Amino acid sequence: MSAANAAVPDIDAFTRPYWNAAAEGRLLLRRCRACARPHHYPREFCPYCWSEDVEWERASGRATLYTWSVVHRNDLPPFGDRVPYVAAVVDLAEGPRMMTEVVDCAEADLRIGMELQVVFRREAGERAVPVFGPRR
Repeated sequence: MSAANAAVPDIDAFTRPYWNAAAEGRLLLRRCRACARPHHYPREFCPYCWSEDVEWERASGRATLYTWSVVHRNDLPPFGDRVPYVAAVVDLAEGPRMMTEVVDCAEADLRIGMELQVVFRREAGERAVPVFGPRR
């Protein structure tokens, strides 16, 4: 990962389905076939029962805001060009918690529990990255 696009993870054989789906406007998560629990960030094993019998699943894209922080200073590319921005943790409708960014929402309008919807921002190299905005 170069400094120029440090915010965008490298794609490998395991994460390719996730990034390909994002490019098509779909958010994926992983679900364990052994214990049926979903998880995010994508891993090759279940973080709850350690089973390796996990599969990709399309998420609804709905979430609620768990917590956030407005970042006013960040010297790392590409974040420095975005300040201020809202770094957030959201609870996906399917259950997992996800670190992300909230977009298209004034700081004064942010509320714990507010309903959000995934949107996709194009990053360096045209990679789509899931972020969340207010559900309309």
